[in-house]
Amino acid sequence: MIDPPRSEVIPAIRAAKQAGIFSVMITGDHLVTAKAIAEEIGILTPELQAISGDELRQLSDEELTAQIDQIAVYARVSPSDKIRIVQAWQSLGKTVAMTGDGVNDAPALKAADVGIAMGITGTEVSKEAADMVLTDDNFATIMAAVKEGRTVYQNIIKAVEFLVGVNFAQIFLMVGAVLFGWGAPLLAEQLLIINVLADGIPGFFISQEPGEPQAMQQPPVSNDESILARGLGQRLFIRAATFTVLTLGIYAFGRFGLTNGQAPVGMTMVFLVLALGSMIDIYAIKDRRPLSWSSMTRNPMLNRGLLLGILVVLAIAVIPPFRSFFSLVTLPALGWLTVLVATLIPTFVLELNKR
Repeated sequence: MIDPPRSEVIPAIRAAKQAGIFSVMITGDHLVTAKAIAEEIGILTPELQAISGDELRQLSDEELTAQIDQIAVYARVSPSDKIRIVQAWQSLGKTVAMTGDGVNDAPALKAADVGIAMGITGTEVSKEAADMVLTDDNFATIMAAVKEGRTVYQNIIKAVEFLVGVNFAQIFLMVGAVLFGWGAPLLAEQLLIINVLADGIPGFFISQEPGEPQAMQQPPVSNDESILARGLGQRLFIRAATFTVLTLGIYAFGRFGLTNGQAPVGMTMVFLVLALGSMIDIYAIKDRRPLSWSSMTRNPMLNRGLLLGILVVLAIAVIPPFRSFFSLVTLPALGWLTVLVATLIPTFVLELNKR
């Protein structure tokens, strides 16, 4: 007699493999039974091994660590064997999640990086030792949690890229303008509006961004991986450099090209380009794939927030009382055309960098 696996387990194991997660079966059942079930659900493949607890205990810690990534099934194991398996994976720098429901699973649940106890069949001892409790005892739920966790991490990375890059550009803009002898290209209240509207609103709603389809086809993030890894450092540099060169050029064009040294014109153009451009280019940031209509419409809350922010910025620039309060001036038609083109340049550059 055999207890058949749940129907959702097989696709969940497949999803784990695609996500770079190595699934291991540790059981007290006989080796033959364990191998049969493991082969059925996709854990045990021809290139992997299945060993018994007796065979495991004949291996030294060094021997076990050397071949740990070739063993997918452990049968007839003791509580101490489970701890050895967890620690062998950890010695390779891997993050280990361990599931269990019995009292004898408690030590391994405690030793794992993430101990997961069964909420329905699990004992109170295992629940106390675990970091989390799986309320439906379903492996597929773990994979759903992994997907959610990767979405949260991706959104944190996107928020860092969005907020840090343009803030560095603002610093370089102010320093660069002073070094050129132009004075301050933006006033304090203008920078405040940019940071509240252009940074604050999109930065908040990007946390609501749905997970990218390819999130579960990427390897896990290692414990020692820098937040600037996977191209984030390069993208921050490109965005900061783009906005710095662009805004300095726009200020110079507005002040010395359109007018004869009128700083307020250059200041107004820089304000609009920095505020609008740093909002619009969030579409290039929020998806690692090339920009598409589906990616742009995937987060309605972000779109509504951006629309609100753009309308407020334009209102400040065109409504006389607001314009006067923020020390802006009326722009000529060529100035508005220049602003329109310039606001799209950062998005264009970021999209080119994806190719």
